[in-house]
Amino acid sequence: MGDRNLSSIESDIEQTRARLASTIDQLAYRTSPKTIAKREVSAVKGFFVDEKGPRTDNIIKVVGGVVGVVVVFSLIRKIAG
Repeated sequence: MGDRNLSSIESDIEQTRARLASTIDQLAYRTSPKTIAKREVSAVKGFFVDEKGPRTDNIIKVVGGVVGVVVVFSLIRKIAG
């Protein structure tokens, strides 16, 4: 390490500083609430819609689950009430 001159060390420090700044910017972007919301909306849309159109198989599964939960709750209310 004795062979390195001051300008080489300064150059390395500047490169490291630039990489760290870029990493911090990326982390700030990834963790921003807007970015997280957009990512989640895209994931949900991707579950229900693809390039061919609506994915009826997934839509039917979700609707069936919701109907099942409503029926179970209504039965519980009926039995308890």
